Amino acid sequence: MRVLHILSQRPSLTGSGITLDAVVRHGAAAGWEQRVVVGVPSTAPPPDVGGLSSDRIHPLLFGSDRLPFPVPGMSDVMPYPSSVFSSMSAHEIELYRKGWHRHLGPIIEDFGPDVIHSHHVWIASSLLKDIAPEIPVVNHCHATGLRQMELVPSLAGEVHLGCGRNDAFVVLHRRHAVDLARALDVPGERIHVVGAGYRNDLFHTQGRDPKPEPALLYIGKYSAAKGLPWLLDAFERLAVRHPDLRLHIAGDGSGMEAERLRERMGAMGPQVALHGQVAQTDLAALMRRSTVCVLPSFYEGLPLVLVEALACGCRLVATDLPGVVEELAPRIGAALELVELPAMSGVDTPVPAELPAFVDRLTTALSRALDAPPLGDPTETIPEALDAFTWGAVFDRIEQVWRDVIDRASGIEPQGR
Repeated sequence: MRVLHILSQRPSLTGSGITLDAVVRHGAAAGWEQRVVVGVPSTAPPPDVGGLSSDRIHPLLFGSDRLPFPVPGMSDVMPYPSSVFSSMSAHEIELYRKGWHRHLGPIIEDFGPDVIHSHHVWIASSLLKDIAPEIPVVNHCHATGLRQMELVPSLAGEVHLGCGRNDAFVVLHRRHAVDLARALDVPGERIHVVGAGYRNDLFHTQGRDPKPEPALLYIGKYSAAKGLPWLLDAFERLAVRHPDLRLHIAGDGSGMEAERLRERMGAMGPQVALHGQVAQTDLAALMRRSTVCVLPSFYEGLPLVLVEALACGCRLVATDLPGVVEELAPRIGAALELVELPAMSGVDTPVPAELPAFVDRLTTALSRALDAPPLGDPTETIPEALDAFTWGAVFDRIEQVWRDVIDRASGIEPQGR
């Protein structure tokens, strides 16, 4: 069986890119013949996705003659230089649309996939039924497409119509499924909750210091939408009472907002360590050196980094996002401190007057997590959470959706699935 994977941005550097890599690896182990299409800068080295040979990876090059702008990102702040959809001209959007159409057509015709697995409910995914109407499409929604529909309403109509034709959707959590059904006007039976996964071969407690020095770990972009400025405020308060406390920052960002945050963190001295974009093996090692992993974000799907950090023995502090509250909190219990979100004026924009109280709540939650005893081995104490979120379990759920849509396209009604 053949599956074509599509990701319209750079692989491996964001949650959707890590998902792509994991699904490809498990697909290979399950015997699927696979090809991958990704968007990359023309100056970047050839991408590595899931260990596939380079002849099975088909990059669409940006910063080229045909696409003379950086790869657009599904978030407005990416960990690398990128275009922002809401700032692109109508001409650039048309070049983007035509670029994907021109690139995908010959690949689909040559490979002849049994199913297409396309990440993000956005422009590239909306074109697939125009290019190959007879091939079933599974659309992987990571929540950022729904966010872009709000940020760029001029493009929401074509995404609504185009992606609404796709055969099935996989989402991260139940609230996400409700939001997607409403945004695309698709029936709930076409939407499947598959969750997010982590690599249990990398993220574990082996080698962890049973009494590490007190340290907080933030993983993500240099972005206000991720709550980073207010985490820095909370850390400055905590550092008064805990002078030996350290804050590790794993991630990066581009643009003026990221530069301002980089300057602020650089001025905070040795207590704040900037690690940049780190490989998965190095991230796991950093988690094993940290006491608490904190995610103060105002908008997320299902934050995979929390599961990875938990598997490495970190306590967790996170805002009460739907994916965290519905999918993680019931399985994790006391290992997680929830922080109430401030009132929001937009999809990821807090009301300014609410922010001082938010910093208070965040500081209190971090203090409680730092004062709590070490977790020990979470694979023994919280097995349900970790077992449900291994990539093997997530892939099994995705593969079942692939098989179901292939059966239906062949006129076979799936039995008992």
